[in-house]
Amino acid sequence: MRKLLLLSLLLLLSACSPLILVDTFTPHDTYRFAASRAYGEQERQQLDIYQPLAITAQSKAPVVVFFYGGRWQFGARSEYRFVAEALASHGFIVVVPDYRLYPQVRYPEFLDDSARAVAWVAQHIGAYGGDPANIHLMGHSAGAYNAIMLTVNPSYLQRAGMQRRIRSAVGMAGPYDFLPISDPALQQIFGPASGWPATQPISYVSATSPPILLQTGSDDEVVKPRNSESLAVRLREHGVKTELIEYQGLSHAALVGVLAYPLRFRSASVLADVEQFLQRQTGQPAMLHASGAATAAEAR
Repeated sequence: MRKLLLLSLLLLLSACSPLILVDTFTPHDTYRFAASRAYGEQERQQLDIYQPLAITAQSKAPVVVFFYGGRWQFGARSEYRFVAEALASHGFIVVVPDYRLYPQVRYPEFLDDSARAVAWVAQHIGAYGGDPANIHLMGHSAGAYNAIMLTVNPSYLQRAGMQRRIRSAVGMAGPYDFLPISDPALQQIFGPASGWPATQPISYVSATSPPILLQTGSDDEVVKPRNSESLAVRLREHGVKTELIEYQGLSHAALVGVLAYPLRFRSASVLADVEQFLQRQTGQPAMLHASGAATAAEAR
């Protein structure tokens, strides 16, 4: 019965449908919830904040801004409470923004929205016990693209009015080096082919980029692992502290799906690896230690 439940959850995730079943099993008692904070005037320019119960307004807790995926065409912050709860249960204040999607917007407007959300967090998160000097970006799939692009190309954040540096970033199964673009919808999203090189995060890596953790699944047929591998090579060429982990047997959806409460204790060490990476960047003691044999092959 338990195996059937796990399989059902992964199938639901792989369909990229509303994650109702996952949400049902996600605990509600590990955080305080601040909903629908506006970082802009548009309907989708809102974010939710998950504050661990132990955090008070006087705390200086590390902050993770998580961007969900959906091919820049679909997705909603309410569907990713399971990711926020996973991180909040280990002491991080978690912010999950919505951002405008195609066909309402195209590149680079969804990046501008993402940057405005992060800038809002830097300005306001202190009221929720967060440390504005200790902000980390994280995302899955298209959301990983957003997170990594803001990290390696800080001009988006600067235009949004944010002067602080991002402390680190985590990219889960992200497209960072995906030319040429063959999908018709993505061609519309990213514009004329003459401008495609400027849309690739790998083009903006520099020696000033902060530490980055790249996670990918060996069975990912949606965003091939080579995206993470090529970005890791470029980051290391510039001397950037980089960690690349490939999880054997995990698909594109399963990589983020194993953060869900019913799966995280029985599956790959994805959450433990994220938590330990972030703790190394914050300089705070680790709160979670991976148990059992690691299922990842890590290259540093």
